[in-house]
Amino acid sequence: MTHINVFLIVTQDAQIINWLHEFRNSITYLTIDYEQLVSILLKLPWINRSKEVVEEYLAFLGNLVSAQTVYLRHCLRMIISHFVPARIIIREGDVDISDSDDEDDGIFSTFNTCHRALQIIARYVPSAPRFLMPILVEKFPYVNKSVRTMECYVHNLLRITVYFPTLRHDILELVFERLLKIDVSASRHEIEDAEEAALQKDGANKSGTEEGLFNMDEDLEENVPVAVNSEIMAHPAADRLDTLMLVVFAYIKNMCYTSGSLDLNKTKDLYKDLLAIFDKLILPTHACCHVQFVMFYLCSFKLGFAEAFLEHLWKKLQNPNNPPIIRQTAATYIGSLLSRAKFIPVLTVKACLDLLVNWLHGYIDNQDAGSRAFCDVSLHGPFYAASQAVFYTLIFRHKQLLEGNLRKGLAYLQNLNFERIVMCQLNPLKICLPSVVNFFAAITRKYQLVFCYTIMERNSRQMIPIVRSSLGGDSTQTCTNPLDSFFPFDPCILKRCKKVIDPIYQIWEESNAEDFKGGHKHVKGVGADEEDDFLKGETPHSDTMVGMTPGSLEAHFRSPSSSVGSPPVSFLQRPF
Repeated sequence: MTHINVFLIVTQDAQIINWLHEFRNSITYLTIDYEQLVSILLKLPWINRSKEVVEEYLAFLGNLVSAQTVYLRHCLRMIISHFVPARIIIREGDVDISDSDDEDDGIFSTFNTCHRALQIIARYVPSAPRFLMPILVEKFPYVNKSVRTMECYVHNLLRITVYFPTLRHDILELVFERLLKIDVSASRHEIEDAEEAALQKDGANKSGTEEGLFNMDEDLEENVPVAVNSEIMAHPAADRLDTLMLVVFAYIKNMCYTSGSLDLNKTKDLYKDLLAIFDKLILPTHACCHVQFVMFYLCSFKLGFAEAFLEHLWKKLQNPNNPPIIRQTAATYIGSLLSRAKFIPVLTVKACLDLLVNWLHGYIDNQDAGSRAFCDVSLHGPFYAASQAVFYTLIFRHKQLLEGNLRKGLAYLQNLNFERIVMCQLNPLKICLPSVVNFFAAITRKYQLVFCYTIMERNSRQMIPIVRSSLGGDSTQTCTNPLDSFFPFDPCILKRCKKVIDPIYQIWEESNAEDFKGGHKHVKGVGADEEDDFLKGETPHSDTMVGMTPGSLEAHFRSPSSSVGSPPVSFLQRPF
């Protein structure tokens, strides 16, 4: 082993090139019997050496996998290990601490070389991408790694999809699976509490000595003081999610736009991949706060994508073969998207309201003569979720529905026959979130569409309703637990992502609440002094018309549609 040790300490590039050249000439002899030697060659720190060494090493890798495919996985694993900043040893007292070198100025060049190496290997071994995916999963950094490490790895994963398109769906699925794990570990309340605590700490620091303003101890990210006006999130998981989401936004932008113009075919392909991942991962995940904004962002590129997404959700809602919880969640997505997306015009909103309201009336028709026509969320969850989506949409969009021609707008709303929905035996006002019910009641009272307060007051007195069997006999108590719902497009509170989403996002304006003050005493009070969301604190923790009939994605792109250009973002958020 003496010659191997000598090889490892050689520092002259010319000598390394000479040795690599000799190994290339003897490549057929490097069988599995010489696995230990090849393993040492693959550990050689080659990637940051001179251009000549790098080129010779890349040629060696190509020859090796071509002649000895048994080493393919070893080579792939070595290359992927360079997808994150190199590890360095920091000595603290008598303890050596391993950490990533986040300040490596040559890291971008390193990544370029890695991707060249993968493409060279794929030229020699066309099946290489098939062996790559398990390694990408295996090498994905643990969630407690530095934000920079996570950012670099996700960036490099997404970059692979550009030249290995067959891996795109699997790579995107891997990325979103990890994003969701981070998302659910950082609830909205925890993020807000952390930001508030950081604000208080920042205020205390400002009143203290100058020495307290800067803490250079960076061993643990959680201990790094956060400047409130900086882009760093106080909550560690939220900061990771914010950074990674921004990388994903940039990737979507780069994949969909060519020279500043939307490439419709590329965007359609990406939309299909993201929609499949949405169905598999995002839609079934309860109360995730931010990952779903990827669909919101993509839909902003062209109205046709928003229409296609709404149609997809509509099919989920109305399909009785889907689990009730999936149907309910689909309804919340419809209501939240219609309410919050600036890029969805009023004609599309009206088309969706027509479909939802007609479906609600049909549901009521089917229940009127049945034995299950009573208030029970476990029996009628999709109905209540769809009702809440309608109420929520009306709250945010009623001004647009009425502006221009008030008489015509009122006639449209009257034709929706909200009175029948709120007066039916299923009693949706009892199940929907109180904040939604209060504002819906105020709006419908103001425009004399329906008077909800009598029902609301009765509901407030009936905490546990008693329902008598239609066949007679004793009364039985029913389960009327509140609708376990959330609005997936509630305001984004990630500082970096917020800058991307805000230009296409409809905030809750305080003037909306002012319109109804004094109209009637709320049955269940809800504060109107929040910066945006009137639902804050109430959500349970636990110019074309949209076509909502069965059809292909292409049906939404047959005529020019309005779109809102998304903010320019670059694939790499920071120079590597």
